[in-house]
Amino acid sequence: MASPADPRPAAESATSAATPEKPSDSYVQSFARGLSVIRAFNAEHPAQTLTEIAQASGLTRAGARRILLTLVGLGYVQAEGRLFRLTPKILDLGFAYLTSMPFWNLAEPIMEALSQQVHESCSISVLDGTEIVYVLRVPARKIMTINLSIGSRLPAYCSSMGRVLLAGLAEDELERVLRNTELRARTSRTVTDPDALKAVVADIRARGWALNDQELEEGLVSLAAPIRNRAGHTIAALNISGQANRTSAAEMLERFLPSLLEAADKISGLVGLRT
Repeated sequence: MASPADPRPAAESATSAATPEKPSDSYVQSFARGLSVIRAFNAEHPAQTLTEIAQASGLTRAGARRILLTLVGLGYVQAEGRLFRLTPKILDLGFAYLTSMPFWNLAEPIMEALSQQVHESCSISVLDGTEIVYVLRVPARKIMTINLSIGSRLPAYCSSMGRVLLAGLAEDELERVLRNTELRARTSRTVTDPDALKAVVADIRARGWALNDQELEEGLVSLAAPIRNRAGHTIAALNISGQANRTSAAEMLERFLPSLLEAADKISGLVGLRT
């Protein structure tokens, strides 16, 4: 997988900013605006002025100010002169998802064993719109490794885990996701033609794994397999990722696929006990 300094811009530049549908009688606009203010912060802009936050969130200065002061009062944002920044308390919102799915804790030892066996990084991600979100990661014990962490986002269409997750969708849902995705060439190898991409996803659905050879970023290769619930539906993806100058895509497939599939099956078994 890729190694962006800030996972959000990497994902945002690869996917369209599709606006979710708003239920006519249940959409709480003030809540949505609050979330847009939170999303305005990222690794490149950890501290911002009121004007910058208003511009990033698409709000008026007055609207952004009310939301920021509310977040300050709740402890999620702190003010430092003219600048605002998130506080560690914001992690409570993200970890609420992880703690609501306790079987991920059971998956971590399996991932650690897999990483030690193949000497590469292992990750689990889930699909969120047109992107994947990392929910577990075991980095390789090496000096040079890929800089991703829990919460990192990457485009689904050109990542190994993303394609595995797309392969688990019904055809109409796959069409919707691809329709909302900006299929741009991140490298010379990236598949961007919609029909060709659908064929790739169909092949992955048939064989049960995905190999990515430098389509997301030059020099990066990865291999992914689905994690399924009791009903057999794909709910997450497990991958092994590394650098092409260390392990080529062909070598990764030959050496690591059996171990990856075995680990994915074990985790699926744990998921089946909890879902």
